[in-house]
Amino acid sequence: MVSIRTVNLTKVFGSVVAVDHVSLEVGHGEFFTLLGPSGCGKTTFLRTIAGLEMADEGRIYFDDQDITDMPAHLRGTGMVFQNYALWPHMSVFDNIAYGLKIRKVPKDEIRRRVRDVLRLVKLEGLEDRSPHQLSGGQQQRVALARALVINPRVLLFDEPLSNLDAKLRIEMRAELRRIQRELGITAIYVTHDQEEAMSISDRIAVMNRGRIMQVGTPREIYKNPKNDFVARFIGQGTFMEGEVVSTNDVLEIRLGSGKIVKAVRSHPEVDLGVGDRALVMIRPEAFTLEPGEGYNEFDVRVYHVSFLGDSQMLQASNEVENFIIEVDPDLEVEVGQRLKVYAPPRHTLAIKI
Repeated sequence: MVSIRTVNLTKVFGSVVAVDHVSLEVGHGEFFTLLGPSGCGKTTFLRTIAGLEMADEGRIYFDDQDITDMPAHLRGTGMVFQNYALWPHMSVFDNIAYGLKIRKVPKDEIRRRVRDVLRLVKLEGLEDRSPHQLSGGQQQRVALARALVINPRVLLFDEPLSNLDAKLRIEMRAELRRIQRELGITAIYVTHDQEEAMSISDRIAVMNRGRIMQVGTPREIYKNPKNDFVARFIGQGTFMEGEVVSTNDVLEIRLGSGKIVKAVRSHPEVDLGVGDRALVMIRPEAFTLEPGEGYNEFDVRVYHVSFLGDSQMLQASNEVENFIIEVDPDLEVEVGQRLKVYAPPRHTLAIKI
């Protein structure tokens, strides 16, 4: 188990800065996720940690050891890829054992370690099968077993579940987390799927255009976004732009419609003063149909209703702004219906733009 630290890590491809002076710390045994849109640099960052790409600037440390210029095979990383990368002509056993064989591990120890890791990933009895005889989830477990059998110091995941169907993805998330916790291994996970990141991570780094936008726990990232990119990228929300007109106990913001809403800063580092432009964000679950003292009030007309089982998601409008509102699944709501909805100031978040 190691900690990982990068200092001003930079990787450039021609005129494209894929990773732009990224400084991060990943703790011992932490499950840390890099989350961002396609092309934001998260996979390049991961490959640089693995040694599959060499940094153009900056340093990488495993604990206090500088591994920036170390060859990939000496870093002690195990990597699980999106496309499994299994040898089609080899059995499950031989696919898993491959890394041990090229390391000249004795045959008896190879058998023991492969048997142990097959038990860990719940594939006992399948060691003689070919990859094409396995389901997608089983193939992903083989790829994970192959990464684990070499006893890596760090486990790296590059969108490993994106080829699986929705139900299997949810099951495999839990399995990856179980195995990582059981081994206590430090893991860095790359995904563009925000729900996946929120459900599996100890902490998340949100990336955009090669830079880190925010680092925090899933709860912090969701409830206290530092900037408009994080606010819009993570989860759903109602977004309204306006101008700050007062900064007393709570902020007062005049929206484009002229309406004044009360809000709080989304994050302690958000610096907003009178006259600043602000993005107001309200998460769907923050709305209520019951008025409260000082609550922001909105008159809306519903134009779409999505039944989600444990809730309903309403898309609505007041002719100026669009709203996403979560309500009770038993509430009778029809398209075209007018509603009054309310949001407490403490859940009405303001971000500088």
